[in-house]
Amino acid sequence: MAHSLGISTLVIGLTVVAFGTSAPEMLVSVMAAWQGNSGLAIGNVVGSNIANIGLVLGVSALVAPLVVRSQTLRREFPLMLVVMLASLALLWDGDLSRLDGLLLLAGIVLLVRWTVHLARSSRPDDSLASEFAEEIPSTASPSIRAWWLLLSGLVLLLIASRLLVWGAMGIAEGYDVSDLVIGLSIVAVGTSLPELATSVAAARKGEHGIAVGNVVGSNLFNILAVLGFAGVIGPGRFEAAVLTRDFPLMIAFTVVLYIMARGFNHTGPRRINRCEGAVLLAAFAAYQIWLYHSVT
Repeated sequence: MAHSLGISTLVIGLTVVAFGTSAPEMLVSVMAAWQGNSGLAIGNVVGSNIANIGLVLGVSALVAPLVVRSQTLRREFPLMLVVMLASLALLWDGDLSRLDGLLLLAGIVLLVRWTVHLARSSRPDDSLASEFAEEIPSTASPSIRAWWLLLSGLVLLLIASRLLVWGAMGIAEGYDVSDLVIGLSIVAVGTSLPELATSVAAARKGEHGIAVGNVVGSNLFNILAVLGFAGVIGPGRFEAAVLTRDFPLMIAFTVVLYIMARGFNHTGPRRINRCEGAVLLAAFAAYQIWLYHSVT
């Protein structure tokens, strides 16, 4: 669909790919917020971001070391950290308000404009653009199949997200666990599976920019758009634990990822190797165990 509208391959990769894999988080969080479960909505966003770094990139790096060589991605890493700190400041009062949601949505608009500007000003031989060109099907004209895939996918996502919210709420009530913890664990891992599939497939093909860029783009989208829509549709208060336990951990994962991606070898390409992938995956597993013991 994007190809048929004449959108460049790099813009498709940095927006459609990352935003598309965040569609489950979007629908699940919107459904949860609409039903007054702000804890589940926020837990899904924060938990998915942690899972994207610890689980998705951890597994992807174990499959194949990830080379980070695009200048665009190196700019997006510090931006992701800034966005997370700004969202933490907005939520520090323990309330996800409509104003918070509107400010976050304004941020996603600015982010998309910035991404398009970078894409238009990038060099034609940019490695990330080349990787996206190989990954994204090049269809020159719109087709009935493209429309059918888009619309049927949206319908299935809507139904599945509704069922997932119902199931999560049932588990929370049955085991006397808060919506926040369910969102940080079961729901977060479930909605991060598209990122896992995309990044692992890209890593196996050697398309490292897509593997890493998919996670960076999805995390930015989760904070700005998913949390933003949740605030506009279903504002409300949430557990303070997310501000003192989970948000700082999400930021810590981001800082560690940035250090790994930047690397210390300034003469060659930046690389997230298998050892570092194992560290990310082990840290994610430890976090899930910590969550379990915190509620038992």
